[in-house]
Amino acid sequence: MRLSILLPLLAALSFLSLFVGVSPLSPADLLSLTPDQQELLRISRLPRLASLIIAGMSLSIAGLIMQQLSRNKFVSPSTAGTMEAAGLGLLVSLLLFDSAGMLVKMAISFGFALAGTLVFMRMLDRIKFKDAVFIPLVGLMFGGVLASLTTFFAYRYDLIQSIGSWMQGSFTGVMQGRYELLYISVPATLLAYAFASRFTIAGMGEDFALNLGLSYRKIVNLGLVLVALISSSIILTVGVIPFLGLIVPNLVSIFRGDNLKKNLPVTAVFGAVFVLACDILGRVLIHPYELPISLIVGVLGSVIFLYLLLRRDAYAG
Repeated sequence: MRLSILLPLLAALSFLSLFVGVSPLSPADLLSLTPDQQELLRISRLPRLASLIIAGMSLSIAGLIMQQLSRNKFVSPSTAGTMEAAGLGLLVSLLLFDSAGMLVKMAISFGFALAGTLVFMRMLDRIKFKDAVFIPLVGLMFGGVLASLTTFFAYRYDLIQSIGSWMQGSFTGVMQGRYELLYISVPATLLAYAFASRFTIAGMGEDFALNLGLSYRKIVNLGLVLVALISSSIILTVGVIPFLGLIVPNLVSIFRGDNLKKNLPVTAVFGAVFVLACDILGRVLIHPYELPISLIVGVLGSVIFLYLLLRRDAYAG
């Protein structure tokens, strides 16, 4: 798994993505685009492509950060309650600030995502039986409680359809003016690369980090802030994409080992390639209709997750 292979594959899938959809558009049309085709590219196809790449890269990096800081290969925003906490925050914003702009909803969702992730990490500190599989099971149960709260209050205030449309992972509604919030993930991803070495040291444990003069809590909190920021921005624009932050870093580590800084670029590009491939598959399987990407990634991710569980002895640390 090398960038020399992944980058051309990313370029090829990106080019293909522009020409897959209900409205006809072919590579030959690029030589003489009609006004309608120009509008299609500018308003729909190009924003969708940008959001696919950003979401795939940033969510994969978020999963890698969480796995490093928790020292567990099965921890990710999907298995630590981060996504569910962000969803609960979104519901609160709909209840209290329904007419407010996206930045207000983003701020509330981010706050809940960060709080949920901090609670999970605090539970992780208190768990003595740190089995590789037991930890994410705790996270899944914690996320289930948060999801149940969200569902209860959504039914109570007649918002179940609204919150369902927000949370379903799909790029069908992505268009110009409705995806730009994802750009927040870009500096978060760059910060992750800048602090990669410190995240690696923090992942070796608090005592080890302190002996090297590293401010352990500050680095851990920074990592969790980046994870919460990425997760909330993705939920507010495209919804939940399950397992992505878990399977992509694991597949990369199988082929390349556990060097965080070296794996970050490969993880980001492979995440974008994976999301693009799943999105194209969802658009062609039942054409002219479209399967949500949460379904495609969920099916593939659950199969890969099961494979990783069967290999759990290799992921005990």
